[in-house]
Formats: sequence, structure tokens, C-alpha cells
Amino acid sequence: MILTDFMRALAQMFDPRFRRVLWLGIGLSAGLLVTLYAGLLALVGLFAPDSVTLPLIGEVAWIDDALGWGSLLLMLGLSVFLMLPVASMMSGFFLEEVAGAVEARHYPGLPPARTIPLADQIRDTFAFLAVLVLVNVAAFAVSLAFPPAAPFLFYGGNGWLLGREYFQVAAMRREGRAGAHAMRRRHPLRIWGAGCLMAVPLTVPVVNLLVPVLGAATFTHLYHRLARRRPATR
Repeated sequence: MILTDFMRALAQMFDPRFRRVLWLGIGLSAGLLVTLYAGLLALVGLFAPDSVTLPLIGEVAWIDDALGWGSLLLMLGLSVFLMLPVASMMSGFFLEEVAGAVEARHYPGLPPARTIPLADQIRDTFAFLAVLVLVNVAAFAVSLAFPPAAPFLFYGGNGWLLGREYFQVAAMRREGRAGAHAMRRRHPLRIWGAGCLMAVPLTVPVVNLLVPVLGAATFTHLYHRLARRRPATR
């Protein structure tokens, strides 16, 4: 059933609202990284000397140029690791639009969803980013000490994080924060399993940038499936 939710989300990837959120996330992320590089380059230009005099060599006038090119290579290297979490953060501000597109196509006739306050979106998005970074740094450290555990830590840890975040986005629109939290407690294994499925594309470059949109869509389907079953389980 979780795979069915994922396939239904994947089939809707050409929806204009999906594409809008995807490109907004990627574009804003690239803009932020370029801004960070411009700031780093400005610091290099501010503090690096135009030239230095070295013993036996004399005056060296290319120090600032070397530092400038070095900072570019550093930022390009860091962007490989930063692009995904930054894109996830940026896309997080627009994931309600993805959930709305899924509901409009697959669940017509629903009453209007709750609007999540912008302050809550900002808080939740930055909290998710912080936990995402901490968990992956911790998993990487443990993996260095015990390499066979690496895939289990990566998929298990990111599955938990992605499941928690994207189910919260989908459920809060209909249940509120407390209701979404209660549903997560009732269905931890299903949510974790769906999160592990969403962690698989994280290992594929470029494809991993689709994860925020695919995750929001998949968990919107999962939420509605669990919500339909709720009366029968009381």
C-alpha cells in the first residue's frame, strides 16, 4: 500500500503545481548558495593581502587570486553536500501547495484545509533541517567506527526523519498539530516504512532533489488512507 501511495505521487510529478514547488526549491537554494559564496569571496578580498614578501622568493602578488579560486572550489565541493538539505528547507515552505494539488486531483469534495501559520512553517522547517544535519552527522560518525552499519543507519535514520516531517505536513492541514502527532503515535511503523522508501532516492544525485515534493505527495496519500481507516479501528 505504501508503494501504491508512492507510485500515485510519482504519476503526478508533471502537475504544474508540483513543478512550481520543485523549481522554487532548487532556484532559491541555488540563489542562497551563490549568496553565501559571494559573502565568502568578499571576506577573502577584505582580509587577504594583495601581495606578500617571502624569504628567498621575494614578492608574491597572486595570494588573493589563489584564495579566491580556492574558495570557489571549496563552495563547489560543499554544495554537493549542502544542496539537498538546503533544497529541502526551501521546498518546505511550499509543501502545502503539493498536498493541495494531490487532494484536488484524488480527493475532490473535501472541505478547505487548515492554513498552517507562516511562523509555524518557518519553525518546523528549520527544526527539521537541524535534526536532519545532526542525525546524518551522527550516523556518519558511527559508520566510520562500524562501516557495516552505514546503510542501516542512513536509511533507518533518514526514514524516520522524512516520515515524521512529511506526515506532519500532510496531517496538520486536516488534524491540527495535536491531531497529527496523535496519528503519528498510532501508526509509527507505517510512517517509518514510507519514510525509508523516500530515503532511497536520497542516494541518487539530482533525483534526490525530487524528494521533498515526492515525500509531501506520498504522505498526503498515506494520511488519507489512514484517516479513512480510523473509524473502523476505534
